[in-house]
Amino acid sequence: MSDRITGTTVLTGLLGSPVAHSISPLMHNASFAALGLDYAYLCFDVGTDRLKEAVEGLRAMGARGWNLTMPDKNLMCQLADKLSPASEISGAVNTIVNDDGVLTGYTTDGTGYMRAAEEAGFPLPGKVMTLLGGGGAATAILVQAALDGMKEIRVFNRKSPTFDRLSAIAGQLNRRTDCLVTVHPLEDTEDLRASIADSDILTNATNIGMAPHTDACPIPDASFLRPELIVSDIIYNPRQTKLLQMAKETGCPFFNGLYMLLYQGAASFELWTGREMPVELIKEKYFAE
Repeated sequence: MSDRITGTTVLTGLLGSPVAHSISPLMHNASFAALGLDYAYLCFDVGTDRLKEAVEGLRAMGARGWNLTMPDKNLMCQLADKLSPASEISGAVNTIVNDDGVLTGYTTDGTGYMRAAEEAGFPLPGKVMTLLGGGGAATAILVQAALDGMKEIRVFNRKSPTFDRLSAIAGQLNRRTDCLVTVHPLEDTEDLRASIADSDILTNATNIGMAPHTDACPIPDASFLRPELIVSDIIYNPRQTKLLQMAKETGCPFFNGLYMLLYQGAASFELWTGREMPVELIKEKYFAE
């Protein structure tokens, strides 16, 4: 990348913590190079305690935009000047576009997830989902899946201030879509077991099981699974989490978060540059199993 840096190079990047594991710089910088764009993408380890000052710095420096990952997606929603409809409902932002100092927040996680599911062979409209998590990615998936026509989504999250926010989002989606959305405490394992038993797909949208804590799992054990259940995990490092290992051993079809990352990144790329990311090139270079 160093031979492409000039005095006019446009800055994009990723804010979150941790970010050292991210492959976003690889795929964005390869895409910039392939299209001959004078842009660069860097990672910045910034938690919520320093997010506001980091955002003001990037705004002042004229950065074109940036992505947000855990734990920054919800707070960024409050710091943006304008929000897309999906970000407004979900209360989460994973992409910022800076237009002359005006920061517009978008959430591309949900569209990335739905496209990844379809590419894996599992179109989700009309299906029932058990969704684990209440953070930025989880709410983005929840909102987009409801908007795209899922029949029912049962969200499980720990009892916390986030729980009340999820309940409010569920109320909005129940009024604005035909999808039935309910919110449940993750601590109620019997309710969780019953929901999974009656679902078409189980989706882990938490960071439980992400490197370096690869022994962790969001469900108690493999008895919660059955061979007909589709299991997905938005984590991509490791590519096969403990949850997905359980799914494989049980005979469940499953997919990880790699293509969600790819397609949410492709949407961000287009928002910043007005060009389509060369996704087939990126798949070949970085997403081959």
